Amino acid sequence: MDMMVHATSAVGIDVVEMTLDEAARGLADGRFTSEALTKAHLDRIAAYEPCYNAFTFMNPDALSEARAIDKRRSAGDPLGLFAGVPVVIKEAMDFAGLPSTAGWAGLSSAAGGIDLVPERDAPVVARLKEAGAIILGKTNIPAFSHDGARANTSWKGPTYNAVDRAIAPGASSSGTATAIAASFALVGLAEETGGSIQNPAAAQSLVSVKPTFALVPNTGVAPLAGSTRDVVGPHARTVRDAALLLDIIAGYTIEDPKTVAAIGHVPEEGYTSLLAEDALAGRRLGLYGTGWREAPLSEEAAALYAAAIAEIKTLGAVLVDDPFKETAFADLAMKNVEFDSRGMESIVYDFDNFLKRLGPSAAATSFRQLASMLMIDPFAEETLLGAHGQTPLIAQSLKAPETPPDMRAFAKLRESYLTIFNRVLDENALDALVFPQSSHPLPGVFDEATFPATTVSEINIAGLPGVTVPAGRYANGAPFSLIFVGRMWTEASLLAFAYAYEQATRHRIIPDLEHTAVIQSRT
Repeated sequence: MDMMVHATSAVGIDVVEMTLDEAARGLADGRFTSEALTKAHLDRIAAYEPCYNAFTFMNPDALSEARAIDKRRSAGDPLGLFAGVPVVIKEAMDFAGLPSTAGWAGLSSAAGGIDLVPERDAPVVARLKEAGAIILGKTNIPAFSHDGARANTSWKGPTYNAVDRAIAPGASSSGTATAIAASFALVGLAEETGGSIQNPAAAQSLVSVKPTFALVPNTGVAPLAGSTRDVVGPHARTVRDAALLLDIIAGYTIEDPKTVAAIGHVPEEGYTSLLAEDALAGRRLGLYGTGWREAPLSEEAAALYAAAIAEIKTLGAVLVDDPFKETAFADLAMKNVEFDSRGMESIVYDFDNFLKRLGPSAAATSFRQLASMLMIDPFAEETLLGAHGQTPLIAQSLKAPETPPDMRAFAKLRESYLTIFNRVLDENALDALVFPQSSHPLPGVFDEATFPATTVSEINIAGLPGVTVPAGRYANGAPFSLIFVGRMWTEASLLAFAYAYEQATRHRIIPDLEHTAVIQSRT
């Protein structure tokens, strides 16, 4: 009787920094049930969420779903690693029965707008459910995911960085990063058009995977560039957990035809198959320089990067300085802009398709219908997406949302990036690149400065993968991270490199939520 009380009670379950393997062992050997594990995470959310605002909606059925998994486990059903494990998903992802707001007040009844409630899950959400994961809720994002640093434009208000509330949380997957960094769940789904997976992960000392374009389905995810740049990927506290989550979500589905490109590129033995402490030994890695981007690193970022390079050298890697020098790679970038948005010309067409997928019961099932219902036009001048609405292709799409825009210029640009990238890696016999994820200390949560990412939008336009891993800390308290970048479809190798570095250095910063809560209670 005592064992049963202990197993079903959330008391005594330490969820802080718990890994997927630890959760699976605890569930398998009966130390706790899925219901108890879920309750322990919900209790932690109840205690600390007021300080961080990570969530937009909670799943009201989380505990009943956990109990259903417990019954299956008791009956001896074969269950996978994710069965009964608490996870979170980004607000932009369709979860049947919960509103899809895109973070914008106009699409939230709680903020005076309208609710769009999907009838079915996004494929990545469906895959989590099929694996038995317990989705605790949807996490906060800036309006239309249109910010790389913070979620302050969300109808739900700002999300705060779990490592340090004063530092920008990274965006647009702000809430997922905060939820995972704060141990509100074990792993979570993020999504990126231009930095939205990697920025929040780097800002909150997490591991992330920005996958190759079309490796993971993005259907059912509110788009900025669904046909060209948008990718869904993991946020996790360890490299192994990120790899395990990628195993669940990667691969072809008929619901997203472009993922046919992933066939033959998902490792048969999974994304953990290459993880090894000596994975960097003998590997040739290219270093950041002005050949990649003309903007230099700040003095502090350069010092942290130098320290990380020294650590990588001790692991046996061969490092090549600025392999892109004397190439035209940096010349491909747009000049004098804060964000290179090329590829977003498909936004209206993509959003029209997103709305059609919601199902006939949704309040709006086409862009034209939605536009007729809104009080505010998000593409009008002086509005959030106003600058994009003035570009010729998007202006045309606003008149004919159902018509595919002419994306030949973008296709040519991607080809140019990939041609130079692949040639540089070939000529220098490089296995990957390893860059500082940020070029300067991270800004504050209420500053106006943008996020200083080093690979946005280069790898987004090119469709290349990147894996972030914690690598230190700036003087202002913000985490410092590395990003490993490789050829298309090389996620398994990049994860292996990040794993070797992670295991040797252990730079992850574990947030002290209790200390923060005490400070907040006094203000």
